[in-house]
Amino acid sequence: MDLFDSLKSKIKGKKISLVFPEGSDRRIVEAASRLAADDLAHPILLGTNDEISKVATSIDASLDGVEIVDFENQPQDVINSMVNAIVERRKGKTDEEKARQWLKDANYFGTTMVYMDKVDGMVSGAFHPTGDTVRPALQIIKTKPGVNLISGSFVMQKGDQRYLFADCAINLELDAQQMAEVAVVSAEMAKTFDIDPKVAMLSFSTKSSAKGDMVTKVQEATKLAKEMAPDLPIDGEFQFDAAFVPEVAAQKAPDSDVAGHATVFIFPSLEAGNIGYKIGQRFGGFEALGPILQGLNKPVNDLSRGSNPEDVYKVAIITAAQAL
Repeated sequence: MDLFDSLKSKIKGKKISLVFPEGSDRRIVEAASRLAADDLAHPILLGTNDEISKVATSIDASLDGVEIVDFENQPQDVINSMVNAIVERRKGKTDEEKARQWLKDANYFGTTMVYMDKVDGMVSGAFHPTGDTVRPALQIIKTKPGVNLISGSFVMQKGDQRYLFADCAINLELDAQQMAEVAVVSAEMAKTFDIDPKVAMLSFSTKSSAKGDMVTKVQEATKLAKEMAPDLPIDGEFQFDAAFVPEVAAQKAPDSDVAGHATVFIFPSLEAGNIGYKIGQRFGGFEALGPILQGLNKPVNDLSRGSNPEDVYKVAIITAAQAL
């Protein structure tokens, strides 16, 4: 089954609520209208009724099933409860005055809605840079227990082939502990997309064929990841061909249950991950879906500022699936 057909079947009719801070953006309005019409989510757009209705009329989009929240004109008791939630969550790092300032920003308002379980997830970034989406999520939603950083994965899909690459979007450098965390979180994320996780820890070396600090890091990361998730098939260090091609794996890593059959690929740095997914996309003809933020307590995802309504629609579907 196509990835999105599979995800749609999981979320259809579940009324998973998603907040869109950029509610008056034409692309957001079009995608939200479609999500509601397809019964895939309950979209909540932040902005005024007048401006959003005007956009909807201009593109002939129905707002049936779409909720509009004028976040700048909320009852005082609503704002007070959100302020209290932020102050409590931040444990002295943010005072009441600062929290009130934050809530004037649509991304902070939407993030706080997610944190307070008023909505199930958030999608932003149509015209905000990534930091404006990620920063509030890190400050308020924070990472899952046992996870110290968020990372960005891409689902790579072509025909019936489906793989997950990480980290390709967030962390410039990963130490061994962080790379191990990304591996375990990515394996769990893969299951959301019906990928049976077999995790390859990537390097320019396969099973000590080369030496150096960068190789040692991946070896240590592999050891830590296995300790963190002993029931998951995780192995390394592998060159990409040893992880992916059975014939190469038989020569380079004959005793591995992951080599040659990997479905989740963990890169040792953002540089390697970003280059890797783009090569797969452009040379290999794979569709690259992402970046999908992983490691957060609740789902928040970032759009590309060059995204179109179809991209928004797809990212929203992924976010809703994460919320299940």
